[in-house]
Formats: sequence, structure tokens, C-alpha cells
Amino acid sequence: MAEHGSDREDREPEEQGVPFDEDAAWAAIVAGYGEEPKDPPGTKPFKSVEDLALLEPETNDAPAETPKKEEKPAKPLGGSVSFAPGVGPRDYTAAEPSEDDFEEDDEGHFVPPEPPPLPAADTTAKFAWLGVIGGPVLLLLAVLFGWDMTWWLATVGIGGFLGGFATLVMRMRTDDEEDDDPGRGAVV
Repeated sequence: MAEHGSDREDREPEEQGVPFDEDAAWAAIVAGYGEEPKDPPGTKPFKSVEDLALLEPETNDAPAETPKKEEKPAKPLGGSVSFAPGVGPRDYTAAEPSEDDFEEDDEGHFVPPEPPPLPAADTTAKFAWLGVIGGPVLLLLAVLFGWDMTWWLATVGIGGFLGGFATLVMRMRTDDEEDDDPGRGAVV
């Protein structure tokens, strides 16, 4: 079944014999707009940006009665504050505290001690991490550079990842040494 206007789709408006008047089309669109209909009962009216700072009435049906005030020019709701170069909120520095700032019962500012150094990793853990990270990276490089996926490349990539992962899991510490009886719960 053919569409209703399928024979007219391929023709331009000039081919139909009627010239297209864009000004008349816009005039028809503008004339089609009338006054805005009233809002449904119980809804709050739409507020323009200029009226956002004003209080809202309860509903459209009961407009709020506002006492007459002297008209002041509307102040903009927002704006930007521009600072001179080198002067601004991020350039503020707080004054250094002195001993006079503290009361008798204050102990002063807390300065945390230096954290203990991290333990050195052993050689087995280093090679395990090399396998976990290096295996997938090797396979990714092989795909990106278009290398032939030979048996030794796949073995090193997949085997390095699996072997490194298994090594790291097996070497995980368990805290069984510290727990004498974990089933007792809280001891009072």
C-alpha cells in the first residue's frame, strides 16, 4: 500500500508551482500565539529569573497580598566577583599560631609522628607482581603492535598472570597468630 503523500515527497515547493513565502509562514506562526492560558488550580506560577528573589504565593487561586513598598531597582541574583591578580580567596593565608593563642589548659597543636617505613618487599613478591601486571601488558602490546601470537608469548602472558596471582594469594598473611579464640566474642 502506497503512503498518502508519497508522490509529493520527491518534489520541491518550487516544482509544485506555489512559491514559498517565509515571511508569511512566520507571520502565521506568530498570529497563532494568543494569551497564555491560566495555570490549573493549585499550581504555583512560573517565575522568571528576575522574580526568583520574590516570595512565592501559595497557589494561583489565592495571590499573596504584598504591602506597597517603595520601588527599589532590582538587584541581580548572582554575579561574579573579579579579583585583581594576586588577590583573591585562594591567596589568603592564615596567621601562624603562637604560644599566646593558647589558654592554660590547651596543650598546643598536634603534630603527628613520622610513620614507620614500609617493609621492604622480598624478591618473590616482586616477581609475583611483575607477572600479575606484566603478563596482561605483554598480551596487550602484542595485540596493539600486531605481533604473531606464538605459543611462548601466550604462555608467558597468561602463565605469568596466573602464576603471579597464585603466588600473591598463597603468601597472604592470615591473622590466626593473634586470635587465640575467635569464637568467644567480646570479653568484658
